[in-house]
Amino acid sequence: MFRRRRREEPEQVAEEAAAPQTRESGPWDAEEAHPEADRVDLGGLRLTVSPDLDVQLAVAGDQPVGVIVLYQESALQLHAFAAPKRSGLWDDVRTKLAAGVKDAGGTTEERQGPFGTELFGQVPGDGGTPQPVRYLGIDGPRWFLRAVISGRAALDETIAARLEEVIGDVVVVRGEEPMAPEEAIVLRLPSEARAAGADDEGPKLNPFKRGPEISELR
Repeated sequence: MFRRRRREEPEQVAEEAAAPQTRESGPWDAEEAHPEADRVDLGGLRLTVSPDLDVQLAVAGDQPVGVIVLYQESALQLHAFAAPKRSGLWDDVRTKLAAGVKDAGGTTEERQGPFGTELFGQVPGDGGTPQPVRYLGIDGPRWFLRAVISGRAALDETIAARLEEVIGDVVVVRGEEPMAPEEAIVLRLPSEARAAGADDEGPKLNPFKRGPEISELR
C-alpha cells in the first residue's frame, strides 16, 4: 500500500537547509570552521599551548616528526599522517597496534573513549613492569591523527581530561600535495622556537629535547 508523503512546509525546509553542521570538539581540519584560539603553528599541526603544559617536538635528525605534551607525570604523543580520501586508517592501525603490543609481551583491549574506539594497553616497561598506555586514533578528511597517552593519565580520568582537551583543540593542516597513505604530514619548528631569546614567562616549548616515548607501533 502506498501512502502519499507528507508535504513539508517551505519554512521548515529552509530552516533545515540553513542549519549549520557543527561539532563541539575537534581535532579540526584546517579547511573547516573551528574555534579561534592562540595556537602554535607547527606546519602540519597547530595546537594550543599554556603554562601548565610542557610541549616538545620529537625530532629525527633536524626534522620534527611528532609532538610530545607533558603534564602531571603523563605524556601525550601526537603524530599526523596522510590518509585515503574515501576511507580512514584507524581500524587497520588499531589492529596493527594490538598485534605489535602482543608481540612485545603486552596486552590490549578496545574501549570507548571521547574520540570513539580506542586501544588500552599494558606494555612492558623498564624491568618488565607493565605500563598502561592509551592509543587513540582520529580519522579526518584525508588525514589521520594518532595520539598516545601514557603515565598517570592512562589511568587517571581527571589528568587525562586535560590532555584530551589538547587533542580536541588540534588543527590538522593536510595540504593539497599528493601523499601516500600513512605518510607522515610534515612538521616544522615554530617561529617562536627559531627566534633567539625565548620568553621564560610564556608557554614552555622545547623543540629539541626528546621527551618520553612509546615504541613506534603502526
